[in-house]
Amino acid sequence: MKVDIFDFELDRGLIADRPAEPRDSCRLLDMSEKGKICDRVFYELPDLLEEGDVLVLNDTKVIPARLYGARGEALVEVTLYRPEDGLTWHSFIKNAKRLHPGDVISFYTGSITPETSDFHAEVIEKNGEEGVVIRFSCTHDELGHKLEQYGSMPLPPYIKREKPSGSLWDKYNDKENYQTVYARHEGAVAAPTAGLHFTPRVFEALEKKGVKKVFLTLHVGAGTFLPVKVEDTDNHKMHTEYGIISPAAAETVNQAKAAGKRIIAVGTTSLRLLETAGDENGILHPFAGDTGIFITPGYKFKIIDYLVTNFHLPKSTLFMLVCAVAGTDAMKAGYRHAMDKKYRFYSYGDSSILKCVNKI
Repeated sequence: MKVDIFDFELDRGLIADRPAEPRDSCRLLDMSEKGKICDRVFYELPDLLEEGDVLVLNDTKVIPARLYGARGEALVEVTLYRPEDGLTWHSFIKNAKRLHPGDVISFYTGSITPETSDFHAEVIEKNGEEGVVIRFSCTHDELGHKLEQYGSMPLPPYIKREKPSGSLWDKYNDKENYQTVYARHEGAVAAPTAGLHFTPRVFEALEKKGVKKVFLTLHVGAGTFLPVKVEDTDNHKMHTEYGIISPAAAETVNQAKAAGKRIIAVGTTSLRLLETAGDENGILHPFAGDTGIFITPGYKFKIIDYLVTNFHLPKSTLFMLVCAVAGTDAMKAGYRHAMDKKYRFYSYGDSSILKCVNKI
């Protein structure tokens, strides 16, 4: 399948650089009925669901994986993306050409200089222009605290932020905004952004409606932002991410499906893990491991009935996935409608609910 099929032009002015306030006041593109498009507000989501339906949410927690450091006079920006072990991490580093194996990077904040820093990492290996393996000098127990103290949120590249400084190290409040209210298990370096819109008010309304919720964990990696560089989807190598579905979560989903209730995946990460762990009979199994599932139009969904998701980049694996859910023509029509109505796009942008039209 040609990647160009999934291309579209987007006015950069529609890219959101901060979330709606409050979170649940963002817009919701309602495509929950085939062939229909309706404009709503996210806090109306409970009105679209029924008693016994099951929302499946990803409770991964984003770590402050972006660090600013120095090696001598060379300043570098480090984005962690995959742990090798507790202290050794694969990273992308801007200005990595100034680094060599054995070099020590001293991290700093607005109030801590490289000279007074007590947080350091050694360069272990270089891979390509920006790929660098580093090992932190602290203990495993100290690392989480150090990242919280020194790190900032690893926002996607299309959200522009000036380099933090002084007392304004987190002036946009990204440490709170780029995290779901139900985040629990640390390990992601990108947020499951479909979940950013949920608030206690929305969960209360869902509970009153009799909608159930279950949690799974998929640690979102930086690969979610990688562009598709091939011309045909058959030649694309999908990144892998680690996920867990508990026996209790699988049982809740299976019981709901057996009772004729609907399964609503919150976000593409939840969907990908559900479809990885589902079998050809539509049964969801407990799961712990890596998934590299790549979903494109023509895929027959085994578990989900609906998807709640934000708006995605052109020619991205995520836009291909939503085209598989709702149909390519319908999805393109939905995006045209959203652009005409000035919906806000991408991680901090607005939301949508899509009916799955291609199931086993």
